[in-house]
Amino acid sequence: MNKGTIRHMAVFTLKSAPDSEETRAFLRDGAEILSAIPVVENFEVLRQVSAKCEHQYGFSMEFADQAAYDAYNNHPAHQAFVTERWDIQVAAFQEIDFVQI
Repeated sequence: MNKGTIRHMAVFTLKSAPDSEETRAFLRDGAEILSAIPVVENFEVLRQVSAKCEHQYGFSMEFADQAAYDAYNNHPAHQAFVTERWDIQVAAFQEIDFVQI
């Protein structure tokens, strides 16, 4: 990761069962929609495995700089995903943003 790059991670728990089609669709659609936003780099869908964390999944992505991160947050596809899917299907979450020191 280069200096100035922001690694954004959202770890979350879904309301639906882990083995349900609803969960598979959320993870699949999230990857498809969010990774298609031009400023998003290195998008990953992750399953959390530590007993020390209460969340089940994670989306991880990188942005070249703060301007790219701001563009992502304001992008209509991101805002629609949050309103139409995230706010409805996510039970709990934590966002984490890292930069290299």
